Amino acid sequence: MTKTIHKGMTIEDILSSFPMKAQKLSQEITNAGLHCVGCSAATWETLEAGMMGHGKEEGEIDYLVGRLNDLLKEQEAEYDPETITVTKRAAEKFKQVLKEDGKEGHALRFGDRLAGCSGFEYILDFSNKASDEDMVFSSNGIEIHVDKASVGRLVGSVIDYVDGLQGAGFKISNPNAKSSCGCGTSHGY
Repeated sequence: MTKTIHKGMTIEDILSSFPMKAQKLSQEITNAGLHCVGCSAATWETLEAGMMGHGKEEGEIDYLVGRLNDLLKEQEAEYDPETITVTKRAAEKFKQVLKEDGKEGHALRFGDRLAGCSGFEYILDFSNKASDEDMVFSSNGIEIHVDKASVGRLVGSVIDYVDGLQGAGFKISNPNAKSSCGCGTSHGY
């Protein structure tokens, strides 16, 4: 049986139980009005207590729990453990950024590096040409260049684009991540 999110879970439990989805989940929690999700701030509080403490009503709490569980299902449908996936929404945004920056024809460089409170952070950049040290993936019309040394940690990842009240950006869901910081920006393997 797949684990689901409920209102009695702490924010820390939610993010640590689903590290590959922590960025999307933390974004959704923030969009719901819990701006204290970041790095150890009130992560010990249950989702229900946090929402009620911010003046939210039972219906809003139930809606958020439903949204979070929908995100878990959505990610399962997009996940392919053999490749790196760029969602349709992220591919469209990346193509738009390429055009705006005059870099049409470039690929997406995807990697990770040591940083953050949980060990690693993701890198997304432009790549003019794959090197001999790269493995090349393709998803939704986007060529993705990944250093061969990082592939084992990154394969299976889903790159999405979210646009919410508290910000927009590319979000990574990685099945290889075993832990995530409270804000969902760094992770450990």
